[in-house]
Amino acid sequence: MNDTPTTLADLAPRLKRFDRLMGADLGTKTIGLALSDVERRLASPLETIQRRKFTLDCARLLELATKYDVAALVIGLPLNMDGSEGPRAQATRAFARNLAKLTPMPLIFWDERLSTAAVTRELIAQDASRARRAQVVDRMAAAYILQGALDRLRRLSSDGD
Repeated sequence: MNDTPTTLADLAPRLKRFDRLMGADLGTKTIGLALSDVERRLASPLETIQRRKFTLDCARLLELATKYDVAALVIGLPLNMDGSEGPRAQATRAFARNLAKLTPMPLIFWDERLSTAAVTRELIAQDASRARRAQVVDRMAAAYILQGALDRLRRLSSDGD
């Protein structure tokens, strides 16, 4: 467990050429999921899991991770605007701690401040109805989180070249 990468910088050298990443936006009622392409250039919304029970939620998440051969999970960490951690961030860390007991897959936190707000603004700009926004906002927020991590990974690899 000690050699499990905990940051993108730790993870980057361990990724194989076509390893995919999955992004997760953990809400109180839903978990939005997104998936990278095999070149880790683009994050796409994947699915929204309706939260029921931790074991069921994790079973579905891990089922999808296995199906898509995911190498690591990027979890949005909902920090306060000043960078501090409140109750939502603590709940996210607790979820990740418990999930880590169920899988050897590395779990990486990514600052998700304003991700849902940014996605909601974009959906409003696209004139999506309130009902449609409610359907897709969580998985789109997961894609927004994952895309930020993918962009950072690309910068890390170009800095090392």
